[in-house]
Amino acid sequence: MSYEHRRAWGRKDGSRASQSSSSSSSSSSGGGGRGCGGGGGGRSRPPPHLKGREIGLWYARRQGDRSKEAERQQRAVVHMDEHREEQIVQLLNTVQNKNEKEQEAMSWWSDEEGYTKEVPTKTKPVVENPVVEKAPERRRPALEKSFLVQDSEYLLQENMPDSDLDEQFKEELRKKKSDSRYIEMQRFREKLPSYSMRKELVNLINNSRVTVISGETGCGKTTQVTQFILDDYIERGKGSSCRIVCTQPRRISAISVAERVAVERAESCGNRKSIGYQIRLESRLPRRQGSILYCTTGIVLQWLQSDKQLSSVSHVILDEVHERNLQSDVLMAIIKDLLNVRLDLKVILMSATLNAEKFSDYFDGCPMFHIPGLAYPVKEYLLEDVIEKLRYMPENTDRRPHWKKRFMQGRISRPEKEEKEEIYHEQWPDYVKQLRTRYSESTIDALEMMDDDKIDLDLIAALIRYIALEEEEGAILVFLPGWDNISTLHDLLVSQVMFKSDRFVIIPLHSLMPTVNQTQVFKKTPPGVRKIVIATNIAETSITIDDVVYVIDGGKIKETHFDTQNNISTMAAEWVSKANAKQRKGRAGRVQPGHCYHLYNGLRASLLDDYQLPEILRTPLEELCLQIKILKLGGIANFLMNLMDPPSRDAVLLSIKHLKELNALDRQEQLTPLGVHLARLPVEPHIGKMILFGALFCCLDPVLTIAAGLSFKDPFIIPLGKEKLADARRKELSRNSKSDHLTVVNAFKGWEEAQRRGFRYEKDYCWEYFLSSNTLQMLRNMKGQFAEHLLAAGFVNSRNPRDPKSNINSENEKLLKAVICAGLYPKVAKIRANFSKKRKMVKVSTKTDGTVNIHPKSVNVEEAEFHYNWLVYHLKMRTSSIYLYDCTEVSPYCLLFFGGDISIQKDKDQDTIAVDEWIVFQSPARIAQLVKDLKKELDDLLQEKIENPQPVDWNNTKSRDTAVLTAIIDLITTQENETARNFAPRFQNEEYN
Repeated sequence: MSYEHRRAWGRKDGSRASQSSSSSSSSSSGGGGRGCGGGGGGRSRPPPHLKGREIGLWYARRQGDRSKEAERQQRAVVHMDEHREEQIVQLLNTVQNKNEKEQEAMSWWSDEEGYTKEVPTKTKPVVENPVVEKAPERRRPALEKSFLVQDSEYLLQENMPDSDLDEQFKEELRKKKSDSRYIEMQRFREKLPSYSMRKELVNLINNSRVTVISGETGCGKTTQVTQFILDDYIERGKGSSCRIVCTQPRRISAISVAERVAVERAESCGNRKSIGYQIRLESRLPRRQGSILYCTTGIVLQWLQSDKQLSSVSHVILDEVHERNLQSDVLMAIIKDLLNVRLDLKVILMSATLNAEKFSDYFDGCPMFHIPGLAYPVKEYLLEDVIEKLRYMPENTDRRPHWKKRFMQGRISRPEKEEKEEIYHEQWPDYVKQLRTRYSESTIDALEMMDDDKIDLDLIAALIRYIALEEEEGAILVFLPGWDNISTLHDLLVSQVMFKSDRFVIIPLHSLMPTVNQTQVFKKTPPGVRKIVIATNIAETSITIDDVVYVIDGGKIKETHFDTQNNISTMAAEWVSKANAKQRKGRAGRVQPGHCYHLYNGLRASLLDDYQLPEILRTPLEELCLQIKILKLGGIANFLMNLMDPPSRDAVLLSIKHLKELNALDRQEQLTPLGVHLARLPVEPHIGKMILFGALFCCLDPVLTIAAGLSFKDPFIIPLGKEKLADARRKELSRNSKSDHLTVVNAFKGWEEAQRRGFRYEKDYCWEYFLSSNTLQMLRNMKGQFAEHLLAAGFVNSRNPRDPKSNINSENEKLLKAVICAGLYPKVAKIRANFSKKRKMVKVSTKTDGTVNIHPKSVNVEEAEFHYNWLVYHLKMRTSSIYLYDCTEVSPYCLLFFGGDISIQKDKDQDTIAVDEWIVFQSPARIAQLVKDLKKELDDLLQEKIENPQPVDWNNTKSRDTAVLTAIIDLITTQENETARNFAPRFQNEEYN
């Protein structure tokens, strides 16, 4: 049946449905009173034979039926005006005829103009003139000195022994030894514990393929081991054969260590000298041979795509492996296999803690070497010591032991912790008996009343006050798990008269804080002024505050886990590990003897885990799975089984399932064309898909802004005491878009405009809207990197994200929401009206979790009126409740064209169209069929574009590509207004029981 016939039939059918709906509506409007209260066969009261609990169940069932019916009546209606319906029918007929007959076709814009097309194997380009044009050959432009080239530039340089260079390097080193700058730094180096052990260490490395080095904080392993190896090669006349790569887990570490080592060698960093660094989007590369490169772990993983054997590298040093981040664990597994091929490669693993045995075992019992630390003694105190010292009594009046309260309330945090909690409960009475011999009864009472689930900030404030009044000078460093605790403690301190004086400098240290405030943390205070730093675990290893003498260990750390059974991330404050506690203690003894106060009791201390759970065991694996495939490391599950701590089978299978649903992997777990593109983009797959759609729909610049913000962080900061004002400014930037994603776009555009006007305007703009200029600059750099990936793949013609040809549709907010939906689907939540007596609110639910909450920092959190009842979100995480992060309201057409499979259904008197059978809209049958067929054309077109990337020629209005895309953009842009008008009044005024 042709589209014309189907359309005519659909109109008759639709008319009957409309009359039926009207009749049904009319009859139902008179119901709902006491006599015909709906549910229960029209009863307003339960049947008389029901008793007790059965009556309650009857009311529950009736309420459920009413809610479902109300929800059914609240469905948005998918509209299409008659003119556009005619155009879509014509377009689909044209495409259908072209596909079947491969002959003359017509523009969807006009009944008069025709065009012909040539049909190659995969693509179907269309031309205006009768003369058949060949599709132009797609040339990949050269990327001169781009980020992508820099990523592999150092690695791919030739590294052959060169006797002339050997002599040159030897002579340079000899001259350095008479340089005053070098001599001064040499005196410092000689004081480090590692320096006196250098000959023994170098001999071990030269005679072993893999070496594990453990060392305490301050021993010099990160800065010295690389220099020992390089100098040994140079002095033996083999300098040109030495190229050392040392990985760091964080960008700041790679830069700061490289700059420090360059100073020690009396050189500048980079500039083709012996020391350099390379991180994402930034590098100062050293000379080709006889060099040391400090880089982030991800850089080496990127190199492996170009050179699987790292053939130009002589030594790979993996630093801070004890942190067990995902990339380090993966790189260890790759290098372990690489050793079977690169017999000349030297591998050194360096760890800050004494868990060298595990790494040695993983590398077949390789030798270990320990370097003692250079630190002053630190006196440690437990919670009972602190309470005794302060004579502290918590305000809690519940005299039951804290563990009984926790057990009775059922608040054990995670199943894997239950065993230790049970041990803790069993041993607590005996532990208290031991304490009675050494501590007062008031201390025992206070311990009994303390709640392990909460950090007692009043106790910490009292301890800070005690140190400030009773102890010698020295900075205080407080470790807390998150922003809420940091903010509350800060407010608690500044509310006291004592800490308002200029004798104290209080510095919160958190990623949400302005960077300018955090620079104070490294400055030494004048005599008589005490510095108090309140920080997360970032202060354990990432930064060093030299003047810290007193450490207060809150005992908790925010840790993210992934629940594979419920497919949700969770974040909770967990007990620190013994390794964390040791690192925190070490912060106190860098310049003089120190003190460390652990705010947990001795029994808890004995039951702490040795180390944190490796990241590979508590994170989604989709991005890693794509990386495994692009590096051609074999089967995903087989490779992951070879890691030091393999992830669970359920986690692996769930990630593979998600990638197949995303069409990134085929049934054989091979990369699809889409999967190849997603694997090459340095972001997680859903964000990568969003980037590709932004390029295809020519709204590139704002989509890259969104992608950069999601993969790094948004640019907003929250100064203490100005939280409400910061939220108001963020809401202002949303411009009623009901979108966190578009709020970031608006903030970024405003920043760029302010920048063009001058430095003062930029500074004022960031100050007014609580934005981090450094973060915005990082987002800009990331956008440039994404654009270069797209240029290299063929999706765009320029590496400039703002290229006009790539941004024809960038001002179309509704299309931007559709592209966001394309990337984030199936992360969809439903909005339900919920009218309380105090104020209008909304409830939000997901398909699998039931009722959830919008995160408090979202611009949508207090929104009472939405145009549509669907949101897409970037992240779902369980903390105290389940929260949705970074959400955007989306329309029916967004979900229909960019969501899952479409089905046409009948629900009582309603014709409906559904996405993946659970996102349901009302729609006349003929409109539903048109939408379904147009969606199929879009899917076919996108598949072709993914397989053969090239920009859309929007000027060629006769081409199939332009016709289909323009029709869809037109529907999203114009027809949604009608849908919103149809839906919004009922949503905003209808009351739900």
